[in-house]
Amino acid sequence: MLERLGQKLILKLELGPLVVSFDLITVAMSLVVSFILILIALWLRRAVPRDPEAPVSRRLAFLTGAFDFFHEQLLGGFSPELAKRLFPVITTLFLYVLFSNWISIVPKAESPTQNLNVTMGLALMVYVLSHYYAIRTKGARVHFRSYLEPYPFLLPMNMIGDFGRTLSHGFRLFGNIFGGAILTTIVLSLTAKVIAAMPFVAPFGFAFGVGLGTFLNAWFGVFIGAIQALVFALLASVYIRLMAT
Repeated sequence: MLERLGQKLILKLELGPLVVSFDLITVAMSLVVSFILILIALWLRRAVPRDPEAPVSRRLAFLTGAFDFFHEQLLGGFSPELAKRLFPVITTLFLYVLFSNWISIVPKAESPTQNLNVTMGLALMVYVLSHYYAIRTKGARVHFRSYLEPYPFLLPMNMIGDFGRTLSHGFRLFGNIFGGAILTTIVLSLTAKVIAAMPFVAPFGFAFGVGLGTFLNAWFGVFIGAIQALVFALLASVYIRLMAT
């Protein structure tokens, strides 16, 4: 069953008493972002030569520099063994959020990270991973005993603070991306009304509106989107390190 709620196309599947809803636009954009990342990965993979004595290509130099950046900026505080395990997870998370934010600059495209379900899903994934690696490195007994420190009666507060950190992780990304989209829409709408009310600027109105829209999309989509992707990945790395060490 399809329902249009506002500008969203929702697919509802009724499985007995359970109703599962899907935002088709968000799902489609997520698949597009995943497909783009797969294509980029396959393209970069071809830059890795089988012969270690082969000359270094530009793609290989770029790939090496990107690996060094991810290791230093995102995984600098981990042990070498744990950093090696987390490298694919953290870098994939960063790239997915980055391209999800950047895709909003394409006309008529909607960023998946404008959907709270996406950002909270990513935050919950980080929450589960932090506990997984904490149990794997310290053991379940030592890990869960830390919730009783410094005093056992602080267990509820420690649990609330732990999960509250996850909520803020997801809401921060959603708020910045969704807020940027709303601000861009409002500014462009008000600009169009002002131009319509001032006929003498009509000849330049279209060019000004296009220029303003391009600037706002570049600012919130490219610049702010890159910053938020880096912040989200850094926080994911910090939360896992706090649990696992």
